[in-house]
Amino acid sequence: MEQWNSHILFEDNHLLIVNKQPGEIVQGDRTGDEPLVETLKSYIKAKYNKPGEVFLGLVHRLDRPVSGAVIFARTSKALARMNAMMKNREVRKVYWAIVGSSQFAVRSSQSDEHKVNWELGTAEWKQLSNYLKKNEQQNKSYVYETPGEGRLKAELKYRKIASGDRYDLLEVELLTGRHHQIRAQLAFTGYPVRGDLKYGSPRSNPDGSISLHARYVEFVHPVSKENISIKAAPPKDPLWDFFSNLLPE
Repeated sequence: MEQWNSHILFEDNHLLIVNKQPGEIVQGDRTGDEPLVETLKSYIKAKYNKPGEVFLGLVHRLDRPVSGAVIFARTSKALARMNAMMKNREVRKVYWAIVGSSQFAVRSSQSDEHKVNWELGTAEWKQLSNYLKKNEQQNKSYVYETPGEGRLKAELKYRKIASGDRYDLLEVELLTGRHHQIRAQLAFTGYPVRGDLKYGSPRSNPDGSISLHARYVEFVHPVSKENISIKAAPPKDPLWDFFSNLLPE
């Protein structure tokens, strides 16, 4: 149970928010690996000495190689209300993404991606509005600029908050929630997420992760009505550490 102390970001009788690590799955899949939802049920059962089955509902998902804040509901009432809030865009979700630097083509002489001169960026928000269609066989979404059969509207906004010789750090706010939305839309604009081979990154990350992290979630608590603002620390990684130390809290 102690292993979860550093991963739990918020906990009360209605909600549980955890900092998912790369490689963890939130729900069961064909791999047969234990999903986070089941691990957390065991945690709740042990911590509160609960008899019988433990209820834990998943409010939203993160892809397996992605890290960051994930919201679970501990009661059916909280789950129903959170689902309605997600549908009505009343939950703000902000991500950090490390992408290939837009300056890399003219500044590629550096061989060590960590020993570079970094500068904070002050770029304005840019909005992306496209249409996504999921290919079930490939488990991949394709981006289109016009509507069509099976294509869903996808909107997000992003800005560059730090940049260096080889990588930029983008802040991304989701306005809709589509399959692989950030990964697909950023790649379509020429910014594939670091390590994301499926969407055009030139090489993988050593641990199989991709450098996409759910950094903030903000919403009004579905029961207490208090304002909830949660920040999740990026996973331990030299490049994530460098960006985290560079930027103010």
